[in-house]
Amino acid sequence: MTEPTTPPEADGVEVAPDRPVAPGAPARSADSAWDPRQYAVFAGHRGRPFADLLARVDADDPTLVVDLGCGPGDLTLGLAQRWPSARIIGVDSSPEMLERARALDTDDRVEWVEASAEDWDPTESGAPVDVLVTNATLQWVPSHLRLIPSWLESLAPGGTFAMQVPANFDAPSHRLMREVAARHPRADDLRPGLDRAQAVARPETYAALLLDRTADVDVWQTTYQHVLGGEAGGPHPVLEWVRGTGLRPVLGVLDGDERDAFVTDYERELETAYPRRAFGVLFPFTRTFAVARAAR
Repeated sequence: MTEPTTPPEADGVEVAPDRPVAPGAPARSADSAWDPRQYAVFAGHRGRPFADLLARVDADDPTLVVDLGCGPGDLTLGLAQRWPSARIIGVDSSPEMLERARALDTDDRVEWVEASAEDWDPTESGAPVDVLVTNATLQWVPSHLRLIPSWLESLAPGGTFAMQVPANFDAPSHRLMREVAARHPRADDLRPGLDRAQAVARPETYAALLLDRTADVDVWQTTYQHVLGGEAGGPHPVLEWVRGTGLRPVLGVLDGDERDAFVTDYERELETAYPRRAFGVLFPFTRTFAVARAAR
């Protein structure tokens, strides 16, 4: 069974090394395209950690706010409502997500930028960043421990960096996905994408990385007990959840019958791990949060 990994060492913070890519495999797996509609199936549950993260951001009147990994843009537009006088930039690597974001932004309130987290250059915004938010994005960025220090340097005096990442890669939803992939005929093709989607460090690693650069740091974890509904006889609700996120590396590799066979096998395992009840399916989900404020 493949266990979660953490990114390589970042400025003296010790973490486990990256796992090497299988011989002959591409350095970056071909994920299926982000589907804003699928991602929005559980929009209320997905949006709650964003609100909990922002509740710890103490910024009265920021000039520049950046949402790195803005997705379909609905939460980013909430930043514009919270700080109506601020310049808001939403950055995402998915054209599909940005298309949806621009459609929602009927007042052209946000500057939407297509870029990956690795390629985004904060200096191109033309001003120091007062609030940099990245929500449920960095698990897709194996190098993010190396990038965080440069993002902190881009902050204005007193500026805030706020991040949230899933911390549930040992949960049955992800463990069973890896196990089904490991016994699949194309296991070697599936492994790199699933490894890459687990690049999350321990809370103490984020705390040490941030505290080396500023004294004002808050790191915590929350486990949400999500209740997922679903139609009787329909797809398992946890399958629908991961289909929009963690299952994408698998869906991007497999086609046709082999994809259907994988999903059938995986869903069978989910039915046992997350039994359906009268109220729906109980889906515990742990997330790691970190907020750091630069010195004034």
